[in-house]
Amino acid sequence: MSLLTKNTGTAAVRKTSARRRPRVDRLPYLLLLPCLVVIGVLLLWPLGQVVAMSFYKLDSVRQLRGDREWPWVGLGNYTQILGDPFFRTVLRNTVLFAAANVVLTMILGTLVGLLLNRLGRRMATFVASCVMLAWATPALTGTIVWKWIFDDTSGLVTWLFNKLPDGLSTTLFGRSDWTGYGWFNSPLLFFAILTLVVVWHSFPFIAVSVLAGLKSVPSELHEAARVDGAGPWKVFWKITFPLLRPVFGILIVLSTIWDFKVFTQQFVLAGGTQDRPTFMLSIYSYAEAFSPPPKYGVGSAIAVILTLILLLVTGLYVRMVLRQEEDA
Repeated sequence: MSLLTKNTGTAAVRKTSARRRPRVDRLPYLLLLPCLVVIGVLLLWPLGQVVAMSFYKLDSVRQLRGDREWPWVGLGNYTQILGDPFFRTVLRNTVLFAAANVVLTMILGTLVGLLLNRLGRRMATFVASCVMLAWATPALTGTIVWKWIFDDTSGLVTWLFNKLPDGLSTTLFGRSDWTGYGWFNSPLLFFAILTLVVVWHSFPFIAVSVLAGLKSVPSELHEAARVDGAGPWKVFWKITFPLLRPVFGILIVLSTIWDFKVFTQQFVLAGGTQDRPTFMLSIYSYAEAFSPPPKYGVGSAIAVILTLILLLVTGLYVRMVLRQEEDA
């Protein structure tokens, strides 16, 4: 074979390979570009600024405006926070509160989702609409309503307890007059009320998501299980839960992220940042950054630690999902 023939054949093969190579459609990437720009401007840039501020000593607004220099402290803010015993208390409060809220929200939301799936179309629509009112209500508005409900003078709960017979109220609770009782003064009672507010606001999303997942489960599987004599509890754990495990996994991760970041409800119920025994990471970061004297660098370090915790939770979930796909 001559050299010319060989080169011609090689060129033909390359030309054929080029023709067979699939074309890359750039249109989806161009359509995503505006969204990526918005995310970068509204999320990544502020996050980068917070991370940068956590390595400096910032204690005045003039420094943020650029009128004064930023003294570099490196990991000094992180060392100060991690070495503070109060930080461990705040971290414990955050973890316990988030764990309790995730469990309660998932249980209540799942039960409501199962109920909606069993109701008729009209009744399910009515109940779902009523449930979604809690989800549609802004966190600030809903928290103000709940704070009025537990008001120590004119609140609904105070009124109901005052309506109890004096003997019964004294026997059960040790007091008969509840006017002026500080429902938010006890840390344990405060967290109980805060949990009630957060669960009330969060469970509708879980319920609707579970309902959407239930609609994708073939009804023949449930009917076959009932024919075999399985009860509702066994049907749920043997059929419904395994099929909806990815949905429950996503909901657990989202609930964990939301409950770790609770701020508005706690700030409104506590009336600011004075109640330090009930601090969690979000309000702790805010208090350190903006309470006089301001410590913006320390507050930024706390915010970065909170972000790393949430990224760790998300990473663990993604790893679990990938393992399940490999096993499948």
